Amino acid sequence: MVGLSRGKKVVLGAAALVATPIVVGILNAPAIWAQGSADWQTRAGGKMAFEVASVKPSKGAFVPSNFPLDASDDYSATNGRLSADSTLSGYIQFAYKLWPHDVQSREFSNLSKWVVTDRYRIEARAATGNPTKDQMRLMVQSLLADRFRLAAHFEAREVPVFDLRLAKSGKPGPKLISHADGPPCDKPGASLGEDLPDFHFVCHTVSAIDKPDHMVILMGSRDVTMDVLAGLLSSLSSFGLGRPVLDQTGLTGRFDFTLEWARQPRGPAASDSPAPAAPAGPAPLEALRDQLGLQLESSKASLPILVIDRVERPSEN
Repeated sequence: MVGLSRGKKVVLGAAALVATPIVVGILNAPAIWAQGSADWQTRAGGKMAFEVASVKPSKGAFVPSNFPLDASDDYSATNGRLSADSTLSGYIQFAYKLWPHDVQSREFSNLSKWVVTDRYRIEARAATGNPTKDQMRLMVQSLLADRFRLAAHFEAREVPVFDLRLAKSGKPGPKLISHADGPPCDKPGASLGEDLPDFHFVCHTVSAIDKPDHMVILMGSRDVTMDVLAGLLSSLSSFGLGRPVLDQTGLTGRFDFTLEWARQPRGPAASDSPAPAAPAGPAPLEALRDQLGLQLESSKASLPILVIDRVERPSEN
């Protein structure tokens, strides 16, 4: 699940608040359903492998990857190079094009703890200088099979889901706008609105800030699809949905959005403890409806779930 921490001071509107910008990097989050499972693998060109690759345990400070290891299609050419620092579970999620949700996460919970805790530094180079992101996924699959002896397969399972739909037919909320109607991605310093002059949400990356004094979370992004937004909602611990979210809005194209909701107060630890204060803002589902014009409907769907058959600690070289 995607979580939030605290720290840096930013200015929202006219008030200075203690908050932390969190780049969820569309998103360095734990595992979800595969989009198209085997179909994208066929389109990407079948089995592929890096020309050279190095895998080493990573013990130092975390170093971000040279492109997001996520299930989105957003990608900048890297001249065929992968430079990454992640857990094996993170590499699996990237390689098999997974987004985070509890059903898939339970499969990872059955594995040895090191799979989700130990980080590995991978430096690799493709034989061609301009592979697509999906081709990079296939090369990482081959690398994981070679160095980690990873074997996995997809199983179709019918599971409870939430369908993400418009609350009012054909009418998004005020905080969900077409990217074409907002500032372009290449405009330096562009903000999402007059009420957020000093916080600049990054294209293709979800950012969130936790305002602890107000117990409010502000999240937003620019130039993302509704599939990405649905995947994000599945992974947010603050929403606590516990099941995948599927995009059924019918909205096409790319969007900018901001969403602000209150952390729900915890109950008193003991009978003599004071009752928790009332929330400082709307509940998550209320904010989703009023700000983005979206709602969640309970449903069931058959989803491909990745099952890990075998995995070993890597051979280092």
